[in-house]
Amino acid sequence: MSVSEPIGVLLLNLGGPETVEDVRPFLYNLFSDRLIIRLGPPFLQRPIAWWIARRRAPKSREYYSRIGGGSPLSRITAAQCAALRDALGPDFVVDMAMRYWKPSSLEAVERLRGRGVRRLVALTLYPHYSIATTGSSLADLRRALRERAPETKLAEVDAWPDHPGYTACLARRITAALEDGGGEVVYSAHSLPVKCIDEGDPYVEHLGRTIAAVERVTGVSGHLCYQSRSGPVEWLSPSTPQTLETLASSGCGRVVMVPISFVSDHVETLFEIDIQYREQASSLGMELVRTPSLNTDPAFIAVLRDLCLAACREKEWLP
Repeated sequence: MSVSEPIGVLLLNLGGPETVEDVRPFLYNLFSDRLIIRLGPPFLQRPIAWWIARRRAPKSREYYSRIGGGSPLSRITAAQCAALRDALGPDFVVDMAMRYWKPSSLEAVERLRGRGVRRLVALTLYPHYSIATTGSSLADLRRALRERAPETKLAEVDAWPDHPGYTACLARRITAALEDGGGEVVYSAHSLPVKCIDEGDPYVEHLGRTIAAVERVTGVSGHLCYQSRSGPVEWLSPSTPQTLETLASSGCGRVVMVPISFVSDHVETLFEIDIQYREQASSLGMELVRTPSLNTDPAFIAVLRDLCLAACREKEWLP
């Protein structure tokens, strides 16, 4: 396969503080985004975000301290970029953009433009579309392109909840965990304000598509719940802690927890699940095991390659 000029691929992710000193500015960036959470009228969004970041930073720093002093998300995403670059070959330039940390979409667009990229595949690392994740990342990228590279042609891969390679990766991990000791399967997804779903966000429907595809392979039904709530709004339920309490009261002795909306390790897997929820399960008399994140699993990188090539062919950039 050869193309006349390089095709860019940009992996889109949330980002995370790489040191404990980064926690407060990261939280400020996060809470400044009205697509995630609306804090009063628009003109008050940033002042309220500053106040929330200041108030929450000490506790968040403690969380990151317990997983090595910072989020590994940038490092893992960079490794995914390198693996995908190898899988796609020399006709592609692969980079990453973090919505609330570095590198930003502006920085990534400038680098890609400097490499001669005029056709770009934006590939979300969120399998399930939500306005608060994929929608915000894509909106930010479009702004950067308008400002720095308006001539760039864009292909967007905004969701892939039931890609067969992706669901096969999850099914293999669940089957291995169950064979090792049985238990109840719990799919823990990042929570979302209920208002987003009421306004038409397809996130929960996409989660259902993933779970249905996985369970057709495993033959085992699981429980969907939601973690990582933040802010004074109504969130999706049941929460992951509530689900653990319900399972314990029914006599469950072992939980196999699947981080369903996360493809890479970060604070939600390494602290919330591996530490908080494991400690909660132990206090309730249950063992909790987590299925490994996809990270740079070659089978997962093959999924990303397939998504990129399909997007290019749809645009007729490749034969």
